Amino acid sequence: MSLRLSIIVPAYNEEHRLGPMLDAYLPFFDTALPDDYELIVSVNGSTDATEALARSYLPAHPALRVTATPSPVGKGGAIIRAGRLATGRHIGFTDADGSTPPAAFLDLLLSAEADPAPGYLVIASRWLPDSCVSPRQPLKRRLASRIFNFLVRRLFSLHVTDTQCGAKVMPAAAWHAIVPSIGTTRWAFDVEMLFKARRAHIPIREIPTTWHDVDGSKINVPRASCQMFLAIVRLRLLHSRLRFVVTLYDRLLGRLLPLPPYAP
Repeated sequence: MSLRLSIIVPAYNEEHRLGPMLDAYLPFFDTALPDDYELIVSVNGSTDATEALARSYLPAHPALRVTATPSPVGKGGAIIRAGRLATGRHIGFTDADGSTPPAAFLDLLLSAEADPAPGYLVIASRWLPDSCVSPRQPLKRRLASRIFNFLVRRLFSLHVTDTQCGAKVMPAAAWHAIVPSIGTTRWAFDVEMLFKARRAHIPIREIPTTWHDVDGSKINVPRASCQMFLAIVRLRLLHSRLRFVVTLYDRLLGRLLPLPPYAP
């Protein structure tokens, strides 16, 4: 019999932040969904002790599973690979830093289950009026987020406020219909997921969330912003009549800011 929920946690060099996240999530869901959930840590090409740390929790937590990929495959690649192991009726993912508290993640599941029309992809949003974000992110990150969201809305007609919040849940049927075919494994992974969901007529719902900015991010905001912009432009070209331009796009821009290959 399938479990009620599978939680996937992609982890790349997160030996310092994964432990507190597991300390919060595992006891919470042991109580909230006893014997009815699994948490799959998907270690993605880490060079630190992330995998060893995750495995150290296995003896005390039967709901925990750990899978590891020796070479880097990106956040999306780690999520896709772990999704092949998931057995939940609903499957979702969240960040290894614990920025989304377990109670907020449970809200995603409850929202997905409560709707009379099955099949909703439910995503957490930090930008809805009732969301609670603390501490407030630096101005440059908020500005980059809003510019990115504007571009996504214009390029993909995705009318959501927060594509990049790392907490999303959907029924297993929706997951298997869209996630295995996603070819973008880094910056544009979430955008392609939402874009494919819209094209597959899978309804998307945003709900307010609680989100805590956790120290230790390795993101260089200016460089990441450029890479994210190039990634979504490339993705849009791939899903248009101008697909032939991608070869030229990669040849010219890839030398400046190389992007991982698209592999649908």
